[in-house]
Amino acid sequence: MHESSSVMKWSVHRNEVNMLNKKSVDDINVKGKKVLVRCDFNVPLDADLNITDENRLVAALPTIKKLIADGGKVILCSHLGKPKGEPKPELSLAPVAKRLTELLGQEVKFAADANVVGENAKAAVAAMNDGDVILLENTRYRAEETKNGEAFSKELASLADVFVNDAFGTAHRAHCSNVGVAELVDTAVVGYLMQKEIDFLGNAVENPVRPFVAILGGAKVADKLNVISNLLEKCDTLIIGGGMAYTFLKAQGKEIGKSLVDDSKIDYCNEMMAKAEKLGKKLLLPVDAVVSADFPNPIDAPIEVENVSVDNIPVDKEAMDIGKETAALYADAVKTAKTVVWNGPMGVFENPTLAAGTIAVAKALADTDATTIIGGGDSAAAVNQLGFGDKMSHISTGGGASLEFLEGKELPGVAAANDK
Repeated sequence: MHESSSVMKWSVHRNEVNMLNKKSVDDINVKGKKVLVRCDFNVPLDADLNITDENRLVAALPTIKKLIADGGKVILCSHLGKPKGEPKPELSLAPVAKRLTELLGQEVKFAADANVVGENAKAAVAAMNDGDVILLENTRYRAEETKNGEAFSKELASLADVFVNDAFGTAHRAHCSNVGVAELVDTAVVGYLMQKEIDFLGNAVENPVRPFVAILGGAKVADKLNVISNLLEKCDTLIIGGGMAYTFLKAQGKEIGKSLVDDSKIDYCNEMMAKAEKLGKKLLLPVDAVVSADFPNPIDAPIEVENVSVDNIPVDKEAMDIGKETAALYADAVKTAKTVVWNGPMGVFENPTLAAGTIAVAKALADTDATTIIGGGDSAAAVNQLGFGDKMSHISTGGGASLEFLEGKELPGVAAANDK
């Protein structure tokens, strides 16, 4: 019941925000057409060029299979790493073509052109039958890719009748392979992965089922300035943890010892606390903290800690996690929520002793009936590493892109797709 009612609620509001109302692969028929699909195959490779984590490949399969089943000629493209315009062999997508062949159970022909759209690619596309799949070389082998240079966009567009963008991780960037090419083909739509990100992240911010609780963590206030400001307008309760909480506590006049602080943002924190009060929003900050004399080295080393009130942080100690009372307070705030968005860990979660706060929040999200959305990056890693991944409604695949969504910005990669 819970899920279907929220889906209904979304579809009613969907037309209000154009960015959330894009054509997807389900709105088009690609039979016999050449379809260029921008995927996110930016996977980690070991020294022997074996793929060490294939989550992104597996996540791309539903869109690819749909286009194959419809009888499209499927041309896949992606970047991998940062070759910065040079054809670096260790960043070739050849291993990806090999693994996709195994995952799909049909050949994915690799077009090994250093200039991406070269003789191999052109010949392979010309020889395609309906339902065939080819993979182009790393789009960032071309220096123009990240500058959205028109010549490369035109070359990519020359291969295709239809463009499908399924790479949310680069949606906040305007590059040739996700924005430039979309503007040059008649039909540009989003794939299933992109659609899911828009449905969950976009709607959570624009049309949330209330109460809407946002949880922000991470080390730096500076990274989250616009997110804090935008979410205060949209959410009912904003919870702040992680290293950035101590700049807020210092702004309240508290002694924070050696804890992380950004003195240039004290005024900003005061403005945000005033804004919350003016808008009648709850802004929750830590009431206690886990402190230690020194940062753990290496990061997962055993460490001696104590749990103290935020009114009693010793001058010579550093706070590195939210305390037990704070964890209980934050968990309690989540219990009655209907929508929860979480971005950023509560402490140094890479250390077993300092992961307790992050685990407590993850557990609270796992136990709630609310729609739970995890912004990409560190929070996604934390949730997966701690074993709560399958308990969340949605874990975003894009760190930077999900943050910009939460800031209320228009994402170029989404905006470039055709409106419904």
